[in-house]
Amino acid sequence: MTVTLDLLNDDPRPNSQPERPRHPEKANRPDTPITSKPAWIRVKAPGSVTWNETKRIVRENKLVTVCEEAGCPNIGECWAKKHATFMIMGDTCTRACAFCNVRTGLPGPLDPNEPDTVAKAVAKLGLEHVVVTSVDRDDLADGGAAHFAATIAAIRAASAGTTVEILTPDFLRKCGALETVVAAKPDVFNHNLETVPSKYLTVRPGARYFHSVRLLQRVKELDPEIFTKSGIMVGLGEDRNEVLQLMDDLRSADVDFLTIGQYLQPTRKHHAVVSFVPPGEFDAYEKIAYAKGFLMVSATPLTRSSHHAGDDFRKLRERRLG
Repeated sequence: MTVTLDLLNDDPRPNSQPERPRHPEKANRPDTPITSKPAWIRVKAPGSVTWNETKRIVRENKLVTVCEEAGCPNIGECWAKKHATFMIMGDTCTRACAFCNVRTGLPGPLDPNEPDTVAKAVAKLGLEHVVVTSVDRDDLADGGAAHFAATIAAIRAASAGTTVEILTPDFLRKCGALETVVAAKPDVFNHNLETVPSKYLTVRPGARYFHSVRLLQRVKELDPEIFTKSGIMVGLGEDRNEVLQLMDDLRSADVDFLTIGQYLQPTRKHHAVVSFVPPGEFDAYEKIAYAKGFLMVSATPLTRSSHHAGDDFRKLRERRLG
């Protein structure tokens, strides 16, 4: 899930290149005023010693992180703990989802050294658990599946004790791509539904809801030992019953872990926030989701896919054994 943080004002991209228009594909969209955030959305500005050390390692290795590209509100907390979510295959996505703050356009070629570079950074940071995500690469024959697999293998070679969580695109119309990624045996396979099916046309037009559900189900069929995970944003105009039906769809696909967070509007050109869901409703969603059989649920306004990922992975393993 991608959101914005008002407190971040430095250039999130690690290379000192001239600034390009970030969302040219949205330039002709009408402006939508950004609604003031309620008190429960506020977060502290980043800037601790450890945060700066994490930033230095990211910059020195010329890495892209979704923490910065998507303007995650939890970057201060996570980087202060040396937790970072690496975004591979560039900083430019082939899709233009209405909620997303990642740049859209024609991406450049893959960097064959990137898997090793990410692995070295993971080792330098001493990560016990790492999350690797990517932009959509519809321009590639396999959607970037082999690059994901190579990155997983490189991390395992450089840091054998690190568990690996991946957050993948949907690999729509990429035959054999999912099998390639699953064969690399990530510990957690995450693919976000992002929103309820009725909102896909306006929020996630390049994707297909039931394809994404089937993708998660197929992971379990290929390797039942891999934990599966998915997340959605609320506040996009969805109905409560639609969220409950989505939970049922994910449980039918045997998904282990559900995350639910508040959508925040990155710019005036992005989808408007229809509502700020109060914390009490997130608590209710969490209780219902557990009752439906998820092993893990994180449902708070500031919940994001990779927030507390390492701690949550340990709990997932314990609950499977328990």
